[in-house]
Amino acid sequence: MDTTILHIDMDAFFASIEQRDNPSLLAKPMAIVGSNARTVLVSPSYEARDYGVKTGMTKHQAKLLCPDIVFVTGNTDKYASVCSDIAKILYAFTPDIEISSIDEFFLDITNTMHLFGTAEDVARDAKKRIGKQLGLSSSIGIAHNKLLAKFASEKAKPGGIYCLKREDVADVFKNTKVGELCGIGKKTREQLNLMGIETLGDLRRCNPAQLKHLFGVKGLTLSLMADGIDDSPVVPVGTEDEAKSMGHSITFKEDTADANLLSRYLLELAEMVGRRLRKSALSAGTIRLTLRYKSFQTITRQKALTSPTDDTRAIYHTARLILQGIALKEPVRLLGITGSRLSAGSASGSLFQQDMKRYRINKVLDSINERFNHHALFFASLLDKDKHSKVISPAWRPAGNRNY
Repeated sequence: MDTTILHIDMDAFFASIEQRDNPSLLAKPMAIVGSNARTVLVSPSYEARDYGVKTGMTKHQAKLLCPDIVFVTGNTDKYASVCSDIAKILYAFTPDIEISSIDEFFLDITNTMHLFGTAEDVARDAKKRIGKQLGLSSSIGIAHNKLLAKFASEKAKPGGIYCLKREDVADVFKNTKVGELCGIGKKTREQLNLMGIETLGDLRRCNPAQLKHLFGVKGLTLSLMADGIDDSPVVPVGTEDEAKSMGHSITFKEDTADANLLSRYLLELAEMVGRRLRKSALSAGTIRLTLRYKSFQTITRQKALTSPTDDTRAIYHTARLILQGIALKEPVRLLGITGSRLSAGSASGSLFQQDMKRYRINKVLDSINERFNHHALFFASLLDKDKHSKVISPAWRPAGNRNY
């Protein structure tokens, strides 16, 4: 029996939520941006997209295309909450739900579809419930695997339902540009185009051995994708692999080489990473520092610890040592800290009194900030530092140690 997969993709998710909550924005070109003055567009509304406005553009670029565009600072806590609300609705149809990103969901309805009718019936019902309960539009693709279901949801946009049957794949793919298939990025597309491969039909006719010679193992994957073959399963929430690292980064409003300012940001980043580690009862064995210059040149350095830690101060001092070992060539645009080589456990198991004291202090700070406000208590040295906007990571999930 064929599997039946639904891919539900929310339409202009962040923008649609703001338009729903602020009727004055309805039917107007608008886009979600961060609070940072140097932010790029995160989610333009469909009205803005009609002018050619796209995700990733600067505000200046968007204004040139659409002078009347309205910019709204995003609220990631609200968007994360809505994502969880959507998931609750979808669980009425199947327990096999993979939250691919904050606005995308894969549903394996193979074993539950008979309770609701056809796959199209499930899609219509799910779409109707999301619209009625949350006031949001979605596009739904239906197919026998994840690759094709996601492809189908793109065909359904905006606000439609598209079912791609197995027997129709070859005909649909024949004239489809290779870049339209998820998993074929810009660089791969350009390489294929240079070879005269413009469509998935062209790719399908290529010799798999030739593709492997040119692209390595990925070449064989490309050959399978051109035939619409994908055996990756839907991975339900709670069964996915946990994050192998935990990190945060900040893009500055203005490029800076000020050592004191960089140090203060390092402290905040260390606190954010430490809090996530402690919440997940994990410790990091390696601390990695990421630094991006004004020219966008990116440098990464890391240091292995003598013993794993979840302590903010230990993370901060390690990151600061790494930074001090880098001779800055130009002003810094972005700074980030990542803890990797994660292991279970925390400083609570330490035999040293100083470690236990830090552990108790961290637990109290975490508890207060969790209950009242993410920044209810913080280090005094951060008082004169500008606040930055919280950003949803691509790895975000509504549960587990990816929830942050």
